[in-house]
Amino acid sequence: MKVRIGGRTRDIRAVSMDARGRVVMIDQRALPHRLTFVRAETPGEVARAIKDMAIRGAPSIGAAAAYGVALAKMKRRPLAPAAKSLKAARPTAHDLFFAVDWMLARIEGGDDPRAAADAYADAIIERCRAIGRHGAPLIDDADKVLTHCNAGALATVDYGTALAPLRVAHDEGLDFFVWVDETRPRLQGARLTAWELLGEGIPHAVIADSAAGHFFQRGEVDLVLTGADRVARNGDVANKIGTYSKAVLAKESGVPFYVAAPLSTFDFATKTGAGIEIEERDGDEVARLGSERLTPRGSPVSNPAFDVTPAGLVRGFITEYGIIRPSQVAALERRARFGPFSG
Repeated sequence: MKVRIGGRTRDIRAVSMDARGRVVMIDQRALPHRLTFVRAETPGEVARAIKDMAIRGAPSIGAAAAYGVALAKMKRRPLAPAAKSLKAARPTAHDLFFAVDWMLARIEGGDDPRAAADAYADAIIERCRAIGRHGAPLIDDADKVLTHCNAGALATVDYGTALAPLRVAHDEGLDFFVWVDETRPRLQGARLTAWELLGEGIPHAVIADSAAGHFFQRGEVDLVLTGADRVARNGDVANKIGTYSKAVLAKESGVPFYVAAPLSTFDFATKTGAGIEIEERDGDEVARLGSERLTPRGSPVSNPAFDVTPAGLVRGFITEYGIIRPSQVAALERRARFGPFSG
């Protein structure tokens, strides 16, 4: 992604490894007000960055974990404990597990660990670019598109999943508008998606999560695009909490609901969404907004980070292989292989 640093425009990735062998991650907790970086020198530090959401977004988490495994090998540390620690950082995002297992297989096969991690990150970016090309035709001039959470370059190393079709359509000169769900409780839409769209010059407005129904009812939403953290074999989708309610609103309003995700997000071993573990995070994420406490002391808080959208509410999945129906997800396993990609 292109960002302004010290008065100059630079191309940077959400996660990478520097010349000193440190994993460098944009600290997404500081955006949109400050662009700062977290640098990790051990697999444990990478796991902490994932758990604390310095780095977030399923494909970016996967890439960070790939570099975490590379660090373990480069520093001659046992791989099994490092892999276990990384996988335990967040339980819902499938890319995390996929990347760790992919790296272990590459290292066991004799690949250089850093080169393997770089190849993993490069493959994610190219797959996201293909998602953009396949998804852009869904967007027409004057469309109003609704997004939830952040599925742009920050969440995917570079370029994006749900935002990838928007980037391509914008580059092709289409004139459309984006409703950006704020995405409580951590406000990834208001802080991160809005920051990315502003940088791209894409017209948008941030809305409260609870305002979406108003815009659906007024006929001011033509398309819903979201990313995903895990897709089950039957097409059920785990994504940021609040996604399910947007899918229900879209169905009721006759608006197509599409999910954009690369192969690494599809979990073919989990039959349905009922088998997806939903991460429960610290209640303070809901009870506090910055330094301000929003709830009375003593009031309990439940904070599930994700919900599951049934496959029947999904019009289609925008993948690097094209747009597929939920009923075609299982078939994707038989014809897809992760690695270098040129769609």
